[in-house]
Amino acid sequence: MIRNIGLALLMVVVTCLLLAVGYATSEGVNRSAGTPEGAVRSLYDHVRGRDWRGAMRYVAAASNTDERTFAKDVGGSDGSLRTFSTLQDIRTTVLHENDNDAMVRANTHWSSAVGSLYDTRDLHVIRENGDWKVIWPADKSPTAPPQVMAVNFLRWDIIHRAAGDDWASQDVAAPNARIMNMNALQHDLGNGLQGVMIVGEIENQDTVPAFVSVGATLIGKNGETLGEESSFDKISHTLLPKEVSPFRIDFPGVKLSDVKKVTMQPNALLVPASADPVIAVLHQRIETDARGHKLLKGELVNQSGETVNIPHVIATYYDDSGKPIWVSDGYVDHALEPQIPVPFAVDVRDDVGPNPKFRVTVNQYSIDRQGA
Repeated sequence: MIRNIGLALLMVVVTCLLLAVGYATSEGVNRSAGTPEGAVRSLYDHVRGRDWRGAMRYVAAASNTDERTFAKDVGGSDGSLRTFSTLQDIRTTVLHENDNDAMVRANTHWSSAVGSLYDTRDLHVIRENGDWKVIWPADKSPTAPPQVMAVNFLRWDIIHRAAGDDWASQDVAAPNARIMNMNALQHDLGNGLQGVMIVGEIENQDTVPAFVSVGATLIGKNGETLGEESSFDKISHTLLPKEVSPFRIDFPGVKLSDVKKVTMQPNALLVPASADPVIAVLHQRIETDARGHKLLKGELVNQSGETVNIPHVIATYYDDSGKPIWVSDGYVDHALEPQIPVPFAVDVRDDVGPNPKFRVTVNQYSIDRQGA
């Protein structure tokens, strides 16, 4: 009997200790950071769990930002890609440090439905009331003033025949799409993978919108099939009449010297579409970052009155003869609000030359608000 009572008391004590630890590490106690790097890592540890209140404990009062603004900046808003992303890893580097001041570079890796996203921030860290705190830059994004925008864009709808109708033997024919040019190259496909890359451009030559994709088959010297692949996200799938999209198809592990023939298959389906929203690409330029890597940078401006939730940038690079030699892409993890410029950056291969010719196109994905 005494043993059972002692065991029960022990369980009560252990439970209380566990509750106290949980309280101290979440809502109850502000755990101080002993180093600037520790402050940054502690902040992002709370970001990983989307605990904005906990993360704000490591944000300096001098930042002049509130929890709502911080959560919007780090966690995303308006159905952006960042709102559907999860922080996987953070790597920190102390750039300089003294007794009361430091600069820490935070390289973060986020996972999303479209792949990995990476972000780099140089964060100023200071001593505030004896603890290290991060000065989080206040959000200075402008807001569009209230206004009325005329809606005059083109739109295509599809009316299918009903089960009892007799319009003919079939519905509307599929649009006509044509591959304008194609180039097969041996390339490093990333992550240490070598292989064949096929880049090119496809045009919707019809008077109606089309959902396009491109398939490719590599045939070897003895007539064997070396690989069958299709374009996935390195293409603008929905093309309005006469629009052109780049495409890229990767064949990891295949050597171009083993390929005798490439068979291309363009596919097109009739889809409803509209010419809105129009996304302008401004201030396009190639820069070199602090690591010595080339980046294609610019700004996207949503010229419609509706929010674009997930912008997708595709860049095509050309040689002097106008033949495509590389296609790269990148997702912008913040939504495009009407009329507000949003920066973008896409990697550039070193072997495309110092001043390559390029063209930027933008896909857009928007949440159906009626179904939300």
